[in-house]
Amino acid sequence: MSTQAGRRTGIGRRAGALIAAAAAVGVVTALPAQALPGQTRAAGSTEAAEAAEAAEAAGAAEAAEAAGGPAVPPYAFDGSAQRIQGAASSLDAKTLQTGRTYRDTLKKDGKVYYRVDLDSKRNTYVSVVAVPKPGGKVEYGDGFKVGIQDNSGADCGYQQVDFGSGQYARPLAAYARRIVDPDSFSCQKQGAYYVLVERDSAATSAPDDWELELRYVTEPLLKQAGPTALPEAWPSGTPAPPAGGQRKRQGGAGFHEAVALREGEWRADIRPGQTLFYRVPVDWGQQLFAGAELGSGAEGDSVSNALTLSLDNPALGFVDMNTVSYDGKPATLALDPLRPVAHENRTSYQEATSGMRFAGWYYLSATLSPEVAAEYGDKPVPLTLRVNVEGSPKQAPPYDADPGIFSVTADDQQAAANGAAGASATTDGTMAIVATAGIGTGTVLLLGLGAWTLLARRRA
Repeated sequence: MSTQAGRRTGIGRRAGALIAAAAAVGVVTALPAQALPGQTRAAGSTEAAEAAEAAEAAGAAEAAEAAGGPAVPPYAFDGSAQRIQGAASSLDAKTLQTGRTYRDTLKKDGKVYYRVDLDSKRNTYVSVVAVPKPGGKVEYGDGFKVGIQDNSGADCGYQQVDFGSGQYARPLAAYARRIVDPDSFSCQKQGAYYVLVERDSAATSAPDDWELELRYVTEPLLKQAGPTALPEAWPSGTPAPPAGGQRKRQGGAGFHEAVALREGEWRADIRPGQTLFYRVPVDWGQQLFAGAELGSGAEGDSVSNALTLSLDNPALGFVDMNTVSYDGKPATLALDPLRPVAHENRTSYQEATSGMRFAGWYYLSATLSPEVAAEYGDKPVPLTLRVNVEGSPKQAPPYDADPGIFSVTADDQQAAANGAAGASATTDGTMAIVATAGIGTGTVLLLGLGAWTLLARRRA
Protein backbone atom coordinates (compact mmCIF):
# COMPACT_ATOMS: atom_id res chain seq x y z
CA MET A 1 0.00 0.00 0.00
CA SER A 2 1.37 3.45 -0.90
CA THR A 3 1.99 6.13 1.76
CA GLN A 4 -0.71 8.33 0.25
CA ALA A 5 -3.24 5.49 0.28
CA GLY A 6 -2.34 4.63 3.89
CA ARG A 7 -2.75 8.30 4.93
CA ARG A 8 -6.12 8.44 3.18
CA THR A 9 -7.26 5.30 4.99
CA GLY A 10 -6.13 6.71 8.35
CA ILE A 11 -7.98 9.97 7.67
CA GLY A 12 -11.11 8.02 6.75
CA ARG A 13 -10.94 6.01 9.97
CA ARG A 14 -10.37 9.01 12.20
CA ALA A 15 -13.12 11.03 10.55
CA GLY A 16 -15.43 8.02 10.60
CA ALA A 17 -14.82 7.61 14.32
CA LEU A 18 -15.64 11.27 14.93
CA ILE A 19 -18.88 11.06 12.98
CA ALA A 20 -19.75 7.77 14.66
CA ALA A 21 -19.28 9.45 18.04
CA ALA A 22 -21.44 12.35 16.93
CA ALA A 23 -24.11 9.95 15.71
CA ALA A 24 -23.96 8.06 19.01
CA VAL A 25 -24.59 11.27 20.93
CA GLY A 26 -27.42 11.99 18.52
CA VAL A 27 -28.96 8.61 19.29
CA VAL A 28 -28.72 9.23 23.04
CA THR A 29 -30.27 12.66 22.66
CA ALA A 30 -33.03 11.31 20.46
CA LEU A 31 -34.06 8.67 22.99
CA PRO A 32 -37.49 9.38 24.46
CA ALA A 33 -37.26 11.22 27.76
CA GLN A 34 -39.31 8.57 29.49
CA ALA A 35 -37.04 5.66 28.49
CA LEU A 36 -35.36 3.95 31.42
CA PRO A 37 -31.93 2.29 31.28
CA GLY A 38 -32.22 -1.02 29.51
CA GLN A 39 -35.58 -0.10 27.97
CA THR A 40 -34.55 1.92 24.93
CA ARG A 41 -35.82 1.06 21.51
CA ALA A 42 -33.62 -0.64 18.97
CA ALA A 43 -31.48 1.68 16.87
CA GLY A 44 -33.33 2.99 13.86
CA SER A 45 -36.75 2.10 15.22
CA THR A 46 -37.47 5.33 17.12
CA GLU A 47 -38.92 7.27 14.21
CA ALA A 48 -41.06 4.37 13.05
CA ALA A 49 -42.34 3.70 16.57
CA GLU A 50 -43.14 7.37 17.14
CA ALA A 51 -44.99 7.53 13.83
CA ALA A 52 -46.96 4.41 14.75
CA GLU A 53 -47.84 5.86 18.14
CA ALA A 54 -48.95 9.13 16.55
CA ALA A 55 -51.16 7.24 14.11
CA GLU A 56 -52.55 5.19 16.98
CA ALA A 57 -53.33 8.34 18.97
CA ALA A 58 -55.06 9.92 15.98
CA GLY A 59 -57.03 6.72 15.43
CA ALA A 60 -58.14 6.66 19.07
CA ALA A 61 -59.39 10.24 18.85
CA GLU A 62 -61.26 9.51 15.63
CA ALA A 63 -62.80 6.40 17.19
CA ALA A 64 -64.03 8.44 20.14
CA GLU A 65 -65.64 11.01 17.85
CA ALA A 66 -67.16 8.30 15.66
CA ALA A 67 -68.67 6.72 18.77
CA GLY A 68 -70.39 9.98 19.55
CA GLY A 69 -68.12 10.84 22.47
CA PRO A 70 -65.83 13.84 22.95
CA ALA A 71 -62.32 13.76 21.50
CA VAL A 72 -59.82 13.62 24.37
CA PRO A 73 -56.06 13.11 24.51
CA PRO A 74 -55.31 9.39 24.19
CA TYR A 75 -53.66 7.38 26.96
CA ALA A 76 -49.89 8.00 27.04
CA PHE A 77 -48.18 4.62 26.99
CA ASP A 78 -44.63 4.12 28.18
CA GLY A 79 -42.56 4.92 25.09
CA SER A 80 -39.97 2.29 26.02
CA ALA A 81 -42.52 -0.55 26.25
CA GLN A 82 -41.79 -3.65 24.16
CA ARG A 83 -44.51 -5.33 22.15
CA ILE A 84 -45.29 -8.86 23.31
CA GLN A 85 -48.02 -11.34 22.43
CA GLY A 86 -49.77 -13.18 25.20
CA ALA A 87 -50.27 -16.91 24.64
CA ALA A 88 -53.43 -18.97 24.77
CA SER A 89 -51.58 -21.68 26.72
CA SER A 90 -49.18 -21.36 29.63
CA LEU A 91 -46.69 -23.65 27.87
CA ASP A 92 -46.45 -21.18 24.97
CA ALA A 93 -46.14 -18.12 27.19
CA LYS A 94 -43.34 -15.63 26.45
CA THR A 95 -41.09 -14.57 29.31
CA LEU A 96 -41.31 -11.14 30.97
CA GLN A 97 -38.07 -9.58 32.22
CA THR A 98 -37.93 -7.77 35.55
CA GLY A 99 -37.81 -3.99 35.41
CA ARG A 100 -39.27 -3.79 31.90
CA THR A 101 -42.56 -2.59 30.47
CA TYR A 102 -44.54 -4.39 27.77
CA ARG A 103 -47.57 -3.77 25.56
CA ASP A 104 -50.17 -6.20 24.29
CA THR A 105 -53.87 -6.34 23.38
CA LEU A 106 -56.69 -8.30 24.99
CA LYS A 107 -59.82 -9.34 23.14
CA LYS A 108 -63.31 -9.25 24.59
CA ASP A 109 -63.71 -12.12 27.08
CA GLY A 110 -60.18 -13.17 26.17
CA LYS A 111 -57.36 -14.47 28.35
CA VAL A 112 -53.60 -14.50 27.81
CA TYR A 113 -50.60 -16.03 29.55
CA TYR A 114 -47.09 -14.71 30.16
CA ARG A 115 -44.19 -16.38 31.93
CA VAL A 116 -41.98 -15.10 34.76
CA ASP A 117 -38.97 -16.97 36.14
CA LEU A 118 -38.87 -16.34 39.88
CA ASP A 119 -36.34 -16.99 42.61
CA SER A 120 -37.06 -17.44 46.31
CA LYS A 121 -35.37 -14.21 47.44
CA ARG A 122 -37.64 -11.41 46.22
CA ASN A 123 -41.34 -10.60 46.17
CA THR A 124 -42.83 -10.20 42.69
CA TYR A 125 -45.45 -7.82 41.31
CA VAL A 126 -46.77 -7.84 37.74
CA SER A 127 -49.14 -4.98 36.99
CA VAL A 128 -51.53 -4.58 34.09
CA VAL A 129 -53.08 -1.33 32.90
CA ALA A 130 -56.05 -2.05 30.63
CA VAL A 131 -56.92 0.79 28.25
CA PRO A 132 -60.27 0.54 26.41
CA LYS A 133 -60.89 2.70 23.36
CA PRO A 134 -62.27 6.13 24.34
CA GLY A 135 -66.03 6.36 24.09
CA GLY A 136 -66.53 2.59 24.03
CA LYS A 137 -69.57 1.17 25.81
CA VAL A 138 -68.92 -0.64 29.10
CA GLU A 139 -71.31 -2.12 31.62
CA TYR A 140 -71.33 -2.56 35.39
CA GLY A 141 -68.97 -5.42 36.25
CA ASP A 142 -66.83 -5.12 33.12
CA GLY A 143 -63.17 -5.43 34.02
CA PHE A 144 -60.28 -7.87 34.21
CA LYS A 145 -58.37 -10.15 36.57
CA VAL A 146 -54.61 -10.63 36.73
CA GLY A 147 -52.96 -13.38 38.74
CA ILE A 148 -49.73 -15.34 39.12
CA GLN A 149 -49.95 -19.14 39.10
CA ASP A 150 -47.44 -21.89 39.73
CA ASN A 151 -47.04 -24.82 37.35
CA SER A 152 -49.86 -26.69 39.11
CA GLY A 153 -52.31 -23.88 38.39
CA ALA A 154 -52.50 -22.74 42.02
CA ASP A 155 -53.07 -18.99 42.50
CA CYS A 156 -50.20 -17.20 44.22
CA GLY A 157 -51.94 -13.83 44.35
CA TYR A 158 -54.38 -12.01 42.12
CA GLN A 159 -56.41 -8.82 41.85
CA GLN A 160 -59.67 -8.19 40.04
CA VAL A 161 -60.91 -4.71 39.07
CA ASP A 162 -63.90 -3.31 37.21
CA PHE A 163 -65.45 0.02 36.28
CA GLY A 164 -67.79 -0.06 39.26
CA SER A 165 -70.44 2.64 39.35
CA GLY A 166 -68.55 4.79 36.84
CA GLN A 167 -69.74 2.93 33.77
CA TYR A 168 -67.57 4.61 31.15
CA ALA A 169 -64.38 3.55 29.43
CA ARG A 170 -61.20 4.57 31.23
CA PRO A 171 -57.84 2.99 32.12
CA LEU A 172 -57.96 0.37 34.87
CA ALA A 173 -54.92 -0.91 36.81
CA ALA A 174 -54.38 -4.05 38.89
CA TYR A 175 -51.48 -6.27 39.91
CA ALA A 176 -50.67 -9.91 40.56
CA ARG A 177 -48.22 -10.80 43.31
CA ARG A 178 -46.06 -13.66 44.53
CA ILE A 179 -44.96 -13.09 48.12
CA VAL A 180 -42.10 -15.08 49.62
CA ASP A 181 -43.39 -16.41 52.92
CA PRO A 182 -41.55 -19.11 54.93
CA ASP A 183 -44.84 -20.09 56.56
CA SER A 184 -46.51 -20.81 53.22
CA PHE A 185 -46.34 -24.11 51.36
CA SER A 186 -47.39 -22.85 47.92
CA CYS A 187 -45.72 -20.60 45.34
CA GLN A 188 -42.39 -20.58 47.19
CA LYS A 189 -40.10 -22.59 44.92
CA GLN A 190 -37.71 -21.13 42.39
CA GLY A 191 -38.76 -21.69 38.79
CA ALA A 192 -41.33 -20.86 36.14
CA TYR A 193 -44.59 -19.14 37.05
CA TYR A 194 -47.36 -17.86 34.80
CA VAL A 195 -49.19 -14.54 34.67
CA LEU A 196 -52.81 -14.92 33.56
CA VAL A 197 -54.85 -11.90 32.42
CA GLU A 198 -58.59 -12.49 31.90
CA ARG A 199 -61.13 -9.97 30.64
CA ASP A 200 -64.79 -10.08 31.60
CA SER A 201 -67.34 -8.06 29.59
CA ALA A 202 -71.11 -7.96 29.27
CA ALA A 203 -72.69 -9.05 26.00
CA THR A 204 -73.77 -5.47 25.28
CA SER A 205 -70.31 -3.99 25.90
CA ALA A 206 -68.12 -2.73 23.05
CA PRO A 207 -66.32 -5.57 21.24
CA ASP A 208 -63.10 -3.57 20.79
CA ASP A 209 -59.77 -4.94 21.93
CA TRP A 210 -58.24 -3.40 25.04
CA GLU A 211 -54.66 -2.20 24.96
CA LEU A 212 -52.52 -3.56 27.81
CA GLU A 213 -49.48 -2.07 29.50
CA LEU A 214 -47.60 -4.57 31.69
CA ARG A 215 -44.85 -3.96 34.26
CA TYR A 216 -42.82 -6.52 36.19
CA VAL A 217 -41.03 -5.35 39.35
CA THR A 218 -39.55 -7.05 42.41
CA GLU A 219 -39.20 -6.14 46.07
CA PRO A 220 -36.39 -7.29 48.40
CA LEU A 221 -37.10 -9.41 51.44
CA LEU A 222 -36.46 -8.26 54.98
CA LYS A 223 -33.25 -9.12 56.83
CA GLN A 224 -35.39 -9.88 59.85
CA ALA A 225 -39.12 -10.25 60.31
CA GLY A 226 -41.00 -7.24 61.61
CA PRO A 227 -44.43 -6.84 63.20
CA THR A 228 -47.35 -8.49 61.44
CA ALA A 229 -50.29 -7.41 63.59
CA LEU A 230 -52.17 -4.30 62.49
CA PRO A 231 -52.61 -1.59 65.13
CA GLU A 232 -56.20 -1.50 66.38
CA ALA A 233 -56.13 2.29 66.72
CA TRP A 234 -55.01 4.52 63.88
CA PRO A 235 -55.78 8.12 62.82
CA SER A 236 -58.87 7.84 60.62
CA GLY A 237 -60.20 11.37 61.00
CA THR A 238 -60.18 13.55 57.89
CA PRO A 239 -57.61 16.35 58.24
CA ALA A 240 -58.29 20.02 57.57
CA PRO A 241 -57.98 21.12 53.92
CA PRO A 242 -54.37 21.77 52.92
CA ALA A 243 -53.17 25.33 53.39
CA GLY A 244 -51.62 27.60 50.79
CA GLY A 245 -54.51 28.10 48.38
CA GLN A 246 -54.97 26.70 44.89
CA ARG A 247 -52.05 26.16 42.58
CA LYS A 248 -52.30 25.21 38.91
CA ARG A 249 -51.05 21.75 37.94
CA GLN A 250 -52.50 19.93 34.95
CA GLY A 251 -52.33 16.14 35.09
CA GLY A 252 -50.64 13.75 32.67
CA ALA A 253 -52.25 11.42 30.13
CA GLY A 254 -51.02 8.12 31.58
CA PHE A 255 -49.28 6.51 34.54
CA HIS A 256 -45.91 6.98 32.88
CA GLU A 257 -46.59 10.71 32.45
CA ALA A 258 -48.24 11.25 35.85
CA VAL A 259 -47.54 14.72 37.22
CA ALA A 260 -45.94 14.83 40.66
CA LEU A 261 -47.80 16.46 43.56
CA ARG A 262 -47.05 17.17 47.17
CA GLU A 263 -49.54 18.16 49.86
CA GLY A 264 -51.73 20.99 48.63
CA GLU A 265 -54.76 22.10 46.66
CA TRP A 266 -54.22 21.62 42.94
CA ARG A 267 -56.29 23.17 40.16
CA ALA A 268 -56.73 21.62 36.69
CA ASP A 269 -59.22 21.49 33.82
CA ILE A 270 -60.72 18.18 32.76
CA ARG A 271 -62.78 17.44 29.65
CA PRO A 272 -65.61 14.89 29.43
CA GLY A 273 -64.11 11.45 28.81
CA GLN A 274 -60.62 12.55 29.91
CA THR A 275 -58.45 10.95 32.60
CA LEU A 276 -55.77 12.97 34.39
CA PHE A 277 -52.91 11.19 36.17
CA TYR A 278 -50.94 12.40 39.19
CA ARG A 279 -48.53 10.84 41.67
CA VAL A 280 -47.69 11.65 45.29
CA PRO A 281 -44.64 10.44 47.27
CA VAL A 282 -45.76 8.76 50.49
CA ASP A 283 -43.07 7.51 52.87
CA TRP A 284 -43.13 4.84 55.55
CA GLY A 285 -45.44 5.83 58.39
CA GLN A 286 -47.14 8.56 56.38
CA GLN A 287 -50.84 8.72 55.63
CA LEU A 288 -52.41 9.85 52.36
CA PHE A 289 -55.76 11.64 52.17
CA ALA A 290 -57.16 12.67 48.78
CA GLY A 291 -60.33 14.28 47.50
CA ALA A 292 -61.62 16.11 44.45
CA GLU A 293 -64.12 18.82 43.58
CA LEU A 294 -65.83 19.68 40.31
CA GLY A 295 -66.46 23.39 39.91
CA SER A 296 -69.84 24.94 39.22
CA GLY A 297 -71.14 25.77 35.76
CA ALA A 298 -74.46 26.00 33.98
CA GLU A 299 -76.99 23.95 35.91
CA GLY A 300 -78.68 21.02 34.24
CA ASP A 301 -79.80 17.44 34.76
CA SER A 302 -77.67 15.38 37.08
CA VAL A 303 -75.09 13.01 35.57
CA SER A 304 -74.68 9.99 37.84
CA ASN A 305 -71.14 9.06 38.92
CA ALA A 306 -69.78 11.83 36.74
CA LEU A 307 -66.32 11.94 38.34
CA THR A 308 -64.24 8.93 39.36
CA LEU A 309 -61.15 9.29 41.57
CA SER A 310 -58.90 6.23 41.84
CA LEU A 311 -55.76 5.42 43.83
CA ASP A 312 -53.06 2.90 42.86
CA ASN A 313 -49.91 2.03 44.75
CA PRO A 314 -46.24 2.17 43.60
CA ALA A 315 -46.51 -1.27 41.95
CA LEU A 316 -49.71 -0.10 40.20
CA GLY A 317 -51.94 -2.24 42.36
CA PHE A 318 -55.49 -0.98 42.87
CA VAL A 319 -56.10 0.57 46.31
CA ASP A 320 -59.37 2.55 46.33
CA MET A 321 -61.93 4.39 44.19
CA ASN A 322 -64.90 6.72 44.66
CA THR A 323 -67.37 8.59 42.44
CA VAL A 324 -69.66 11.63 42.65
CA SER A 325 -72.55 12.88 40.52
CA TYR A 326 -72.64 16.33 38.88
CA ASP A 327 -75.53 18.73 38.19
CA GLY A 328 -73.64 21.91 37.43
CA LYS A 329 -73.23 22.76 41.11
CA PRO A 330 -69.99 22.15 43.05
CA ALA A 331 -69.58 18.42 43.68
CA THR A 332 -67.01 16.92 46.04
CA LEU A 333 -65.77 13.44 46.85
CA ALA A 334 -63.03 11.94 49.02
CA LEU A 335 -61.34 8.58 49.22
CA ASP A 336 -61.95 6.68 52.43
CA PRO A 337 -59.29 7.24 55.12
CA LEU A 338 -56.35 4.91 54.56
CA ARG A 339 -53.94 3.46 57.10
CA PRO A 340 -50.41 4.85 57.30
CA VAL A 341 -47.96 3.12 54.96
CA ALA A 342 -46.55 0.06 56.78
CA HIS A 343 -45.03 -3.30 55.87
CA GLU A 344 -47.54 -5.13 58.07
CA ASN A 345 -50.47 -3.77 56.01
CA ARG A 346 -49.90 -6.63 53.57
CA THR A 347 -51.34 -9.06 56.13
CA SER A 348 -54.79 -7.51 55.72
CA TYR A 349 -57.47 -9.00 53.50
CA GLN A 350 -58.91 -5.54 52.82
CA GLU A 351 -57.70 -4.22 49.46
CA ALA A 352 -57.42 -0.62 50.66
CA THR A 353 -55.22 -1.63 53.60
CA SER A 354 -53.17 -4.26 51.83
CA GLY A 355 -52.41 -1.81 49.04
CA MET A 356 -50.67 0.58 51.45
CA ARG A 357 -47.84 -1.91 51.85
CA PHE A 358 -44.81 0.07 50.75
CA ALA A 359 -43.42 3.56 50.42
CA GLY A 360 -43.04 5.24 47.03
CA TRP A 361 -45.14 7.04 44.45
CA TYR A 362 -48.89 6.61 44.88
CA TYR A 363 -50.96 7.36 41.77
CA LEU A 364 -54.18 9.37 41.65
CA SER A 365 -56.30 9.35 38.50
CA ALA A 366 -59.42 11.44 37.90
CA THR A 367 -61.87 10.66 35.07
CA LEU A 368 -64.81 12.79 33.96
CA SER A 369 -67.72 10.89 32.41
CA PRO A 370 -68.25 11.49 28.67
CA GLU A 371 -71.96 11.87 29.45
CA VAL A 372 -71.15 15.29 30.90
CA ALA A 373 -70.60 16.51 27.32
CA ALA A 374 -74.16 15.60 26.32
CA GLU A 375 -75.62 17.62 29.17
CA TYR A 376 -73.15 20.49 29.57
CA GLY A 377 -71.21 20.59 26.31
CA ASP A 378 -67.80 19.28 25.35
CA LYS A 379 -65.76 21.83 27.25
CA PRO A 380 -63.36 21.67 30.20
CA VAL A 381 -64.79 21.56 33.70
CA PRO A 382 -62.80 23.07 36.61
CA LEU A 383 -61.29 20.37 38.82
CA THR A 384 -59.53 20.68 42.16
CA LEU A 385 -57.56 17.91 43.88
CA ARG A 386 -56.93 18.18 47.61
CA VAL A 387 -54.01 16.13 48.87
CA ASN A 388 -52.88 15.72 52.48
CA VAL A 389 -49.81 13.72 53.48
CA GLU A 390 -49.94 13.37 57.26
CA GLY A 391 -47.21 12.23 59.64
CA SER A 392 -43.43 12.29 59.66
CA PRO A 393 -41.49 9.65 57.72
CA LYS A 394 -40.47 6.62 59.76
CA GLN A 395 -37.52 4.28 59.45
CA ALA A 396 -37.82 1.94 56.46
CA PRO A 397 -38.09 -1.81 57.11
CA PRO A 398 -34.73 -3.66 57.15
CA TYR A 399 -34.63 -4.64 53.47
CA ASP A 400 -31.74 -6.89 52.51
CA ALA A 401 -31.17 -4.94 49.26
CA ASP A 402 -32.00 -1.62 47.62
CA PRO A 403 -35.81 -1.28 47.64
CA GLY A 404 -35.75 0.73 44.39
CA ILE A 405 -39.18 2.21 43.63
CA PHE A 406 -40.43 1.20 47.08
CA SER A 407 -38.86 4.18 48.79
CA VAL A 408 -39.06 7.98 48.82
CA THR A 409 -35.88 9.93 48.14
CA ALA A 410 -34.96 13.60 48.43
CA ASP A 411 -35.13 13.78 44.62
CA ASP A 412 -38.69 12.43 44.74
CA GLN A 413 -39.68 15.14 47.17
CA GLN A 414 -38.08 17.75 44.94
CA ALA A 415 -39.92 16.36 41.92
CA ALA A 416 -43.20 16.63 43.82
CA ALA A 417 -42.45 20.23 44.70
CA ASN A 418 -41.61 21.10 41.10
CA GLY A 419 -44.47 19.18 39.47
CA ALA A 420 -42.16 16.97 37.42
CA ALA A 421 -43.94 14.68 34.98
CA GLY A 422 -43.11 11.04 34.31
CA ALA A 423 -39.49 10.00 33.99
CA SER A 424 -38.29 13.58 34.29
CA ALA A 425 -38.64 12.85 38.01
CA THR A 426 -36.04 10.07 37.82
CA THR A 427 -33.78 9.86 40.85
CA ASP A 428 -30.58 8.85 39.06
CA GLY A 429 -28.33 10.75 36.71
CA THR A 430 -29.73 9.35 33.48
CA MET A 431 -31.74 12.41 32.55
CA ALA A 432 -28.88 14.71 33.49
CA ILE A 433 -26.64 12.81 31.08
CA VAL A 434 -29.23 13.02 28.32
CA ALA A 435 -29.71 16.72 29.01
CA THR A 436 -25.96 17.29 28.84
CA ALA A 437 -25.77 15.37 25.61
CA GLY A 438 -28.67 17.45 24.38
CA ILE A 439 -26.55 20.60 24.59
CA GLY A 440 -26.40 19.95 20.97
CA THR A 441 -26.59 17.03 18.66
CA GLY A 442 -26.20 19.67 15.98
CA THR A 443 -23.14 21.11 17.74
CA VAL A 444 -21.44 17.72 17.89
CA LEU A 445 -22.32 16.96 14.30
CA LEU A 446 -20.89 20.32 13.22
CA LEU A 447 -17.72 19.57 15.17
CA GLY A 448 -17.51 16.21 13.42
CA LEU A 449 -17.97 17.78 10.00
CA GLY A 450 -15.42 20.45 10.89
CA ALA A 451 -12.91 17.78 11.85
CA TRP A 452 -13.55 16.00 8.57
CA THR A 453 -12.89 19.23 6.66
CA LEU A 454 -9.72 19.96 8.66
CA LEU A 455 -8.35 16.47 8.07
CA ALA A 456 -9.18 16.70 4.39
CA ARG A 457 -7.26 19.98 4.15
CA ARG A 458 -4.26 18.48 5.93
CA ARG A 459 -4.29 15.58 3.51
CA ALA A 460 -4.30 17.97 0.58
